[in-house]
Amino acid sequence: MDRQQQTFSQTLLLSPEAQVEFGVQQEMSRLTNENLDLKELVEKLEKNEKKLKKQLKIHMKRVQDLEAAQTLAQNGKRHQELSRQVAVQRKEKDFQGMLEYHREDEALLIRNLVTELKPQALAGTVPCLPAYILYMCIRHADYVNDDLKVHSLLTSTINGIKKVLKKHSDDFEMTSFWLSNTCRLLHCLKQYSGDEGFMTQNTAKQNEHCLKNFDLTEYRQVLSDLSIQIYQQLIKIAEGVLQPMIVSAMLENESIQGLSGVKPTGYRKRSSSMADGDHAYCLEAVIRQMSSFHTVMCDQGLDPEIILQVFKQLFYMITAVTLNNLLLRKDVCSWSTGMQLRYNISQLEEWLRGRNLHQSGAVQTMEPLIQAAQLLQLKKKTPEDAEAICSLSTSLSTQQIVKILNLYTPLNEFEERVTVGFIRTIQAQLQDRNDPQQLLLDYKHMFPVLFPFNPSALTMDSIHIPACLNLEFLTEV
Repeated sequence: MDRQQQTFSQTLLLSPEAQVEFGVQQEMSRLTNENLDLKELVEKLEKNEKKLKKQLKIHMKRVQDLEAAQTLAQNGKRHQELSRQVAVQRKEKDFQGMLEYHREDEALLIRNLVTELKPQALAGTVPCLPAYILYMCIRHADYVNDDLKVHSLLTSTINGIKKVLKKHSDDFEMTSFWLSNTCRLLHCLKQYSGDEGFMTQNTAKQNEHCLKNFDLTEYRQVLSDLSIQIYQQLIKIAEGVLQPMIVSAMLENESIQGLSGVKPTGYRKRSSSMADGDHAYCLEAVIRQMSSFHTVMCDQGLDPEIILQVFKQLFYMITAVTLNNLLLRKDVCSWSTGMQLRYNISQLEEWLRGRNLHQSGAVQTMEPLIQAAQLLQLKKKTPEDAEAICSLSTSLSTQQIVKILNLYTPLNEFEERVTVGFIRTIQAQLQDRNDPQQLLLDYKHMFPVLFPFNPSALTMDSIHIPACLNLEFLTEV
């Protein structure tokens, strides 16, 4: 109070003009302080509002997750085979199938959606969900005509996938997961490119979700090359798991009971070719492992056409490793091994049919092994026998046929060995063949992989993002 009186007294001493100026300054100071107080209050309210909106969004997503889980529970658990089954969630009326994020959140997006994502976290959701989310982010950047954002996001995504694959270079599930998602992102960039050749199966609604401003053809080529690299890594992992099992399961394990008593003379007491301490595998173990591979790829939404190519490649490797061992080991070139082989091959063929993989070309890759098994069981005495062998061994080279006949070991002293004259008869009948000079098959040979265009029936505005992905910073547009 004393200070106000002192200020008032000093004001009275000033000239009238100075008094007016002083009064204006005082009022401006008061208003400034009042504005600062109000601004601070507004900031607190805005912060609180943002916090409440975030909480509301999280709760809404939890409710949607709960509703989706209840729906899935009512419908029952249906195993997903080659055909892709998706759960379409309830959508917001104003959601146009785009996702917006701030440029500074790109690293967080890639971390949560690519580099640190575990496939198990997305069990029960739409297959290839990360690919759909990434496309929706790309589409918004295209919608606002931000070419730098499109370039940055695609580059970061590709580098993130490569980083994950390098870190998990021996993980079949992780590699299959990113093969599925890379192919799906590639399909999305084609399906929504605006190119009429890729839009023939689109609905009118899907056509609304096409890119408007940018041609991403070059990025499609990069993603295609990346898909090939991932496929090759997947094959390498699967072959690494299966290869130690093949010789034991296909040639040494007694899957037909009683055949151990009819081993060739001189080999009945011979132990397995594997060193002591190694594991002996049965054919059932090989089939269980392939079933596991198949289930993982189907559950993750890998294109059926790619799955067929995976098993064609794996069956070729099984054939090559088995046949090469047969061509190098006298103890397994016998009638009983031929019978055992034919039984094992029939089991593999039955597995292919049971999994709807018989159209993959896998059976055709086993033809040399099928013919080798027949060769071990056919008679090998007369010119007629030689003619039958030549007509039935079209997938074996002359060198391979002669090698098996030279290694063939009689079951007992009553069975005659294959004579030199019979082998020369075979060679004479096959002399006009234009066979490769290579005795052994290249078990590392890889067939070229094809990625057919496979559009999705999903619309982008039907995609639901589960809370477990921690992508609350994405805004639906």
